[in-house]
Parts: sequence; structure tokens; C-alpha cells
Amino acid sequence: MRLKDKVAVITGGASGIGRATCIKFIKEGAKVVVADFNETTGVETVKMLKEQGGEAVFKKVDVSDFKQLEDLVNFTIETYGRIDTMFNNAGIGFSTPILELEPTDYERIIKINQDGVYYGILAAGRKMKELDIHGTIINTSSIFGFIANVNTFSYNASKGAVRLMTQTAALELAEYGIRVVGIAPGIVDTPIYDTAREKGLTDLITDKQMTKKFTQPADIANVVAFLASDEARAITGTTVLVDDGYTSFK
Repeated sequence: MRLKDKVAVITGGASGIGRATCIKFIKEGAKVVVADFNETTGVETVKMLKEQGGEAVFKKVDVSDFKQLEDLVNFTIETYGRIDTMFNNAGIGFSTPILELEPTDYERIIKINQDGVYYGILAAGRKMKELDIHGTIINTSSIFGFIANVNTFSYNASKGAVRLMTQTAALELAEYGIRVVGIAPGIVDTPIYDTAREKGLTDLITDKQMTKKFTQPADIANVVAFLASDEARAITGTTVLVDDGYTSFK
């Protein structure tokens, strides 16, 4: 088990990529703090992890509030005595043409997707430095942090920022033995695409993936677990494309 006895905080852990990563980390021997705004599905995730023999707890958190991220990290230390991995994964998205995008909606996405990652880096990085833990901070960017896409102006802006924040934080935190890496998923089978599925747009939105299918959350979780492990100790400051070839040729 690659993550045996390590402690991981996973934001957005109640569903999608976050939940799949919680499951993977438990299988790899980690203790997990499931952090999410949705208490119902968060508690369900913890129950699921415990049924699989894992050790996990839930902490409700709004990642757009730095104090709550700070409290989350302190809660983790109080519960398990350390923090080895911070997976800043929580995020939202919606489709709106730029000329119809209201500033309040733009700011909401930036606050959660971009500021939430900054807050997670800051809170976890400070605690890892304080406790002299050579940990790993992993941030969820997106293919749309690399390439443009119509009707997702604020989402692209937030995910592009996450990619640059990952590089910059890695540069600054290297001296403390802290790695900072990112992942950039493509089209993943999560609730964010429920509306598109209901409208019969599945083939359209998966067309640029090599397999012409949704990537499964578990496939993303496998990459996150690798990046959190000692096997990835030479990887830092980069954002790994987990996109089924989406950005390669089309």
C-alpha cells in the first residue's frame, strides 16, 4: 500500500473525483479527512470508506472561506496528528456566454475554484512547514486551464490560475521539502455534466476524447494517489494532463 499511515485531506470529497480519490486513498492505506460543503453526501462517503475497512472522518467546509480551510487543517492535525497530502479538489462550473456572465457569477467561480485552492495551499503549506512534514499539495486544474473553451470564461480563468499557482507554490515550498503538483482532467463522468447528459449532448462533449467516452473518476483518483506517493518524489511544479488525449491533436 503506497500511502500506508499517511493522512490526506480531500476537498470536494463527497462526490465525483473527490469521492473516488477518498476510496483510492483508503485502499492505499491512508487515513482520510473528507471535506465538503455537502454534509449529507460527505457523511455517506465516510460511511462507505469505513465499510471498506478504512479510517476516515468528515469535516464540513466552504473552501471560499480561508478561516474554514485553516480550521480544516487544524482539525486534521487534532484528529490524526499530521497532514501528508492536501488535495485541493473542490470546484464548481457552469456554462454561460461571456456577454451574459454576471460579475457575481464570475466572482463565485473564482472564489471557489481559484481562491479555494490558494487557501488550501496556504493553510496546508504553513502547517507542513511548522511540523517539518515533507508533504504533497495536489491541485485540480483542468484541460480548460490549458486551452480556451466557449461559454466557460470564468471556469477557464480559475483553472488557468490554478496551474500557475501550482508552479509558483512548488518553487517557493521546495526548500521545505513540500511538493506541489496539479492534475488537469478532461471530460470526467461527474455530476457537473448531468445537465448536458439530460439534453442528449454526451456524444458532443466527449467527442474530443480519444476513447469518445467519459473518463471515470476512479481513473483520475489513480493518478492523484500516485502523485501523493513517494514514487512521484521527482514530480513537482507540473500539472499532469489526465485528459484521454483531449488536448493533444484536436
